[in-house]
Amino acid sequence: MSADDRLVTFFARHPIFRTEEVLRFLDPGKTSDQGRRNLLHYHVRVGHIVPIRHGLYASVRPEHDPASVPVDSFLVASRCVGDAVLAYHTALEVQGYGYSVMQRFTFMTAHKVRPFAFRGQRFTAVPFPRVLVRRGAARFGVRQIDRQGVDVDVTNLERTLVDVLDRPDLGAGWEEIWRSLEGIPYFNLDEVVEYVVLLDNSTTAAKVGFYLEQHREELAVGDGHLARLRALRPKSTHYLDPAARRARRPARLVREWNLVVPTDVIERAWEEELGGPGEEGGELPA
Repeated sequence: MSADDRLVTFFARHPIFRTEEVLRFLDPGKTSDQGRRNLLHYHVRVGHIVPIRHGLYASVRPEHDPASVPVDSFLVASRCVGDAVLAYHTALEVQGYGYSVMQRFTFMTAHKVRPFAFRGQRFTAVPFPRVLVRRGAARFGVRQIDRQGVDVDVTNLERTLVDVLDRPDLGAGWEEIWRSLEGIPYFNLDEVVEYVVLLDNSTTAAKVGFYLEQHREELAVGDGHLARLRALRPKSTHYLDPAARRARRPARLVREWNLVVPTDVIERAWEEELGGPGEEGGELPA
């Protein structure tokens, strides 16, 4: 089989691929490095593959036009770099729990990857949390799912719950976070708490504790889980959302967690019917 024929086989099996993957696939002992790159450029010219960004391509099936071929954005994010892990709101979406469809795709990686756009969608890399890297736990709670026959690494629902509360800017805001998480019927709460302990962030522990307490009945949250999180809460008052504080949005102190929470989050102001009375504490500007 010629190198060209082997490439066609490779394209059929790899909807999204990186340059180094196809160069490894072609036997370097039979084809020079430049020759393999020339073959790749040829297949771009004839419309067999579409460049997404430097070093990343999408395969084009014979029945599709290269200009309009469907490209799975989750695969683009997951195949952009070898260690990519879909995370934050993107992890919720790809597992079927994103309340809204976003045009921004986020993945974790140990490499520096500049943000890029493809067909109006934005792709952003974020580093693994440093504390996890130091502890050798960067891939805690990472699972694989199948996407078009490709194994995709993604943070599981337990890790994602904590991650979006830790980084609400990557969860698309509090309303989207609440609505998305409330669509998930079950969490392994032991794993949630274990991950919070690994992150070693008192504010994040308080956020997770506050969320679980708000959903205690639905998620069957036990006293033991809340007690472990309560032991990790900050000693002084912290803010659920520093951005809300800067905007001086009305907020309340939730004494149980030493956490100042915007009133609209406590009351789920985005719902047609507001919830019951808020937590103990007076209202104050965030």
